[in-house]
Amino acid sequence: MNALKGSRTAKVFAGIALLSASALVVAGCSTPTETPSEGGDKPAADLTLKLGSLLPQTGSLSFLGPPMESGSGLAVQEVNEAAAGVTIEMTAEDEGDTDTKAYETSITKLQSAGVAGIVGAASSGVTKLILDGNVGAGIITISPSNTSPDFTAWEDDGLYFRTAPSDLLQGEVLGNLIAEDGNKSIGVIYQNNAYGTGLFDAIKTTFEGTGGEVVAEASFNIGDAQFDAQVSTIMAANPDAIAVVSYDEFKTIAPLLVNAGFDPSKFYLVDGNLSNTYSTELPAVALEGAKGTKPGPALEDDFTDRLQAYWTGEGNTEVADFTYAAEAYDAVVLMALASLAAGSTEGAEIAAKMQEVSGGSGDGEKCTSFADCAKIINDGGVADYDGYSGDVTFDENGDPKGAAIGVFEYGADNTYSRIN
Repeated sequence: MNALKGSRTAKVFAGIALLSASALVVAGCSTPTETPSEGGDKPAADLTLKLGSLLPQTGSLSFLGPPMESGSGLAVQEVNEAAAGVTIEMTAEDEGDTDTKAYETSITKLQSAGVAGIVGAASSGVTKLILDGNVGAGIITISPSNTSPDFTAWEDDGLYFRTAPSDLLQGEVLGNLIAEDGNKSIGVIYQNNAYGTGLFDAIKTTFEGTGGEVVAEASFNIGDAQFDAQVSTIMAANPDAIAVVSYDEFKTIAPLLVNAGFDPSKFYLVDGNLSNTYSTELPAVALEGAKGTKPGPALEDDFTDRLQAYWTGEGNTEVADFTYAAEAYDAVVLMALASLAAGSTEGAEIAAKMQEVSGGSGDGEKCTSFADCAKIINDGGVADYDGYSGDVTFDENGDPKGAAIGVFEYGADNTYSRIN
């Protein structure tokens, strides 16, 4: 599906640390049982907000499922515990990926549940397949991890948002990182979808802008299991470094490159394959010195402790890393605040308040939790939520105006730590 010229004005400005850029059945949800008050010590409304999550429990992005599901689940728990006028009912379904197509069944289930908003999909490719249907039905789509630049100009009737920045930023940061490390040439292996081609283009443009050269490039399709041809193409060019833009295909590609004689410390990874599971899932490849990038600020220990407590309390094993956990948490909180500010559980009415509660319009009062922001709204004020993923602050395209990109390096145990 091709992106269409959007109803919002498209503006994309990429920088090293900041970005200024960039539903099925109308929710059959509850309506307020009391009208908004003019302030005071009781909630302005009593709303039951039906939301869905469409996140990868299976498929090539399944390693990102636990952090994002723990983030969205913790947010639901804390919103409900606040008892501030919004109670969330969450229906969680599996996204899978564009190869397994689990999302097709899941979307039908979410439609039947009558959701007003969906957290997801994680994959830009999956979101492109469901977004027009969501828009047509008045369902908000807010992704914690969509990074394709295409969404900035999508015709979405104001119903699409994302708490992660465009690939234009991550690609620029990674391209500059590779150059700053002294590499003069690179090879790039990337997946042939919206995510992969967007990141590849940004990496190539930035790296060559520093005077470096992309000496080889090779793409693959989601679902491919053989990568010998791609590895041969890259190795024949003898690059100083290799960037791999993939999901869990990296676990197959990396050993092939090492067996062909490449030094794994010169690998550069991206958010789709930067994982702390390689100590057990890729023990034969010594990744010490390899680097990668992913969006998001450094997370506070209190937040990660709460995530683990929630997730293990649901009977799951501990989250291995927290990629996009904060973005998923903030997605839920923002929809709950917008619902409270609108006094409504209708998707379009909630969407109309999303920019306001993020601080992207108006002159709101800063707040950093659902409870504190809800108090401002219930007292008749305008809230400006700053979350764990950053300031968020949606522009007119539903893109976050500011975003941090973290740089990470692998140690001897094949796990990474943040170095910026």
